[in-house]
Amino acid sequence: MDISFNRDNGPVDELIRQLMDQVGVHNPALIREMILSALKAGHEIDYPADLKLMRTTMKEMRYTSKVFRPYRNRRKVTIFGSARTAPEEPIYQKCVKFSRMLVERNYMVITGGGGGIMHAGNEGAGAENSFAVNIRLPFEQETNPVMSKDDKVLTYKYFFNRKVAFLKEANAVALFPGGFGTLDEAMETLTLIQTGKNPPVPLVLIDGDAGDYWGPWFEFVKKTLYAKGMISGEDFSLFTITSDPEEAVQVIDDFYRIYHSSRFIGNTLVIRLNRNLSEDDVRTLGEEFGEIIQPGGHLQLGAAFPEEQDEPDLFHLPRLSFAFSQRNFGLLKAFIRRINSF
Repeated sequence: MDISFNRDNGPVDELIRQLMDQVGVHNPALIREMILSALKAGHEIDYPADLKLMRTTMKEMRYTSKVFRPYRNRRKVTIFGSARTAPEEPIYQKCVKFSRMLVERNYMVITGGGGGIMHAGNEGAGAENSFAVNIRLPFEQETNPVMSKDDKVLTYKYFFNRKVAFLKEANAVALFPGGFGTLDEAMETLTLIQTGKNPPVPLVLIDGDAGDYWGPWFEFVKKTLYAKGMISGEDFSLFTITSDPEEAVQVIDDFYRIYHSSRFIGNTLVIRLNRNLSEDDVRTLGEEFGEIIQPGGHLQLGAAFPEEQDEPDLFHLPRLSFAFSQRNFGLLKAFIRRINSF
């Protein structure tokens, strides 16, 4: 039979309802669609490899949510960097210091769970303040000894699920020098923030004292990408380069001084604030950042929107909302930094 997401599946809809009642589920409307998606896949697809990919993806993402759920109220920083960095190298020790300072400010740390910089991040934060988001590989990726016996270890079959976990759970991203994987994560994070597919978060590129890793990368970005018009000047607001771990932590901390988080409701960008702004502050923002507001729109202070009831823990926060231009995500990050300056 054909299966529809509308409620016209006859006895199938009733069986699904009975099944959810028997098990007991949260948000039954969403669970119903997930069950129907599985049934439609089984009805339409006969190639086992495709079904296995869907099955494993859902199992991995379910477990991801289960592991992170108890720590939802603590901010987290994802750390990327080379698996081949040795403990005696200065950049390793810099990462240990960085992650230790994050924990002192009540952040948790997410790493890939392997050696090198990943080990350093978990070492500095300690297992109690760390997650290890690992991947099954034929080499290089044993779970490091800090996390090997901890229950906050996740091991993925698919890189794309792992990538989702790294960014979905992160309130900031820190990148230390690394190989192809590190550069991949750097460019993917930049792309997702630049296009608005990931909420704005601090992206900090932490270099060695000589500045000989992210420095040359930055020169390439300026002299090739920017010079050829492939990116715009505002895109340089998407990231910060520093060789000082204290500055890196401060960049992250400052980002959340007044700004809390944001989401879209239709075409309206809703910015949640840790404290309210004054009318003068809002007027200044409108004068300085009119480019990110759609013509005819304006900045508006207010309370939570009815559509935000799916995030009840944030419902009490004051809001600043406006019709966003849907471009200029680099300017949006500058806008957030300006909010935090008041």
